[in-house]
Amino acid sequence: MADVILGIQWGDEGKGKIVDNLASKFEYVVRYQGGNNAGHTIVVDGKTYTLHLLPSGILYKNCKNVLANGVVIDLGELDMEMNQFEESFDSKGDIAEKSPLVGRLFISNKAHIILPYHILLDNANEKNRTKAIGTTGKGIGPAYADKISRCGIQIGDLYRLESLRSKIKANLDSISSRLPNNNLNLDSIMAELSGFAARFKPFITDTTLLLWDAQKQGKKILLEGAQGSMLDIDHGTYPFVTSSTTSIAGALSGTGLNTSDIGEVIGVAKAYCTRVGNGEFPTELLENELGEKLQEKGHEFGATTGRPRRCGWLDLVALRHAVRLNGCTKLALMKIDVLDNFEYINACVKYRYHNEEIEYVPDDLDVDPIYKEFVGWAGSVRGIRKFDDLPPEAQNYINFIEDFVGCKIAYISTSPEREDLIAR
Repeated sequence: MADVILGIQWGDEGKGKIVDNLASKFEYVVRYQGGNNAGHTIVVDGKTYTLHLLPSGILYKNCKNVLANGVVIDLGELDMEMNQFEESFDSKGDIAEKSPLVGRLFISNKAHIILPYHILLDNANEKNRTKAIGTTGKGIGPAYADKISRCGIQIGDLYRLESLRSKIKANLDSISSRLPNNNLNLDSIMAELSGFAARFKPFITDTTLLLWDAQKQGKKILLEGAQGSMLDIDHGTYPFVTSSTTSIAGALSGTGLNTSDIGEVIGVAKAYCTRVGNGEFPTELLENELGEKLQEKGHEFGATTGRPRRCGWLDLVALRHAVRLNGCTKLALMKIDVLDNFEYINACVKYRYHNEEIEYVPDDLDVDPIYKEFVGWAGSVRGIRKFDDLPPEAQNYINFIEDFVGCKIAYISTSPEREDLIAR
């Protein structure tokens, strides 16, 4: 069976640590959507690794890592990220046989490529919007738009150079009016892609068949989501969302697996809320001392962009919504240690919407939060690895969350370190 780990807030929930912690128990770790707009930060023995495209299982030599068909890939960024884990290249730049990633990393031939014009379009689109979305500017949205418009470039196209040239020329002609004086050159793009074709050839395969075969053999597969459910293109706070399906549906369409292949669905949430970019955020502590305290203590700056994250109290209404949306069977609650030494802690349990109290997520999320207040705890929970060793106030907070959303909190993170995780 394939288990799924996905974010159930606005991204940046700490999924990387959970995947990293569990990856040693799996034989395959799979990224199934998003691109290098994601950033998973993992701390191992005091050393920090930030992964944007590579699955978190890359830190375990026993894991096979898959970039599946639902991912959009900036090949230059992937090249640099892979270099951290490789030993050497031959004089032509082709991957050396002794590279530790050969046989450990597999890239879908159906994944779409982010090209230079996607990045230019992304930034131009942001500049021209009345209200910016707050994208990372990495070209993710335009690459997915081309995919839906059926003019995208797939990884497999790298090995059909004549038709690839024709497709890219058509795309450059199409966008010339939107990007005048863009300095994009067909020959330069083709030369770069030709080099990438040689670079990545040992890694490219039909990953759907690979995963089907792994399922047939009874291999343990972990599907790793990027961003969070409240940024889902269909179910998030549209239009301030990402460009992929971040909910459980993306795990299926982005891999070729089906519902009968799925086992556990582990939703990951912080003990409070953060959001990067624009869009509604009901529990945000805007220009507030407590919000600044959360940001500072939680080191809430984007792993991909470095942008400060907006911070606020935990939104339990949105969390319960995401648990239902994804069919979560377990939860992981991250960064409980950030709430150390708060005199009180709030959690949103209802919304005020058009002068009415509601307990569901409306389509526009233009709401005012209604809070339940909890007594905070003195001292630090940092590094605690048993639930019973947590302060009673922390236990009460966690138990209330579990009861409210109707899903067991199976993992509780008490520090950024890999091993500081309570398993219940």
